[in-house]
Amino acid sequence: MIIDRRDALAGMAAMFGASLFAPIARAAATQVTPISAGPPSSPVFTPPQRALMTALSERVMPTTDTPGAIAAGVPEYIEKLLADWASPDDRKPILAGLDAIEARSRADYKVAADKATPAQQDALLTLAMEDRLPGGADFFDKFRQLVLTGYFTSEVGITQEREYLPVPGRYDGAYPYSEIKKVFSS
Repeated sequence: MIIDRRDALAGMAAMFGASLFAPIARAAATQVTPISAGPPSSPVFTPPQRALMTALSERVMPTTDTPGAIAAGVPEYIEKLLADWASPDDRKPILAGLDAIEARSRADYKVAADKATPAQQDALLTLAMEDRLPGGADFFDKFRQLVLTGYFTSEVGITQEREYLPVPGRYDGAYPYSEIKKVFSS
């Protein structure tokens, strides 16, 4: 049996603890339709906001020797979570943060933020993280949680980024730590 997204969400809830973004906590706690089933009930983002959210999610979890956020379906997960599990108040910091990043990109770089270079997008995310944009720190904390939760509860995150052992092997108390290459998921 492979781990399902709800079990992985519960693990993410434990990792983030009390500061868990409300829609993630609701999705992890409830026992109704799986979060990954079907498209969002309604659009959350305008097309430019969706393009920016997609670009920024890849900056938070970029493609390296494993697939990044886009390949893991994180943008779709974020929109589904915000559409079906978030209240309008839960969406406000995400939408306001995307708009603040867009405005700063146009002011500083004279280009839409989703078209900015990766280094410029990293700089914009850093400004948000350091709360040097309106509502930046609140946006960054919640957005980062959405990206990490979406990534590490996806099939890519569970099977390629982490090592999945459905039935662990025998116990070996002398297993060399230097041979551990990935964090194990359960």
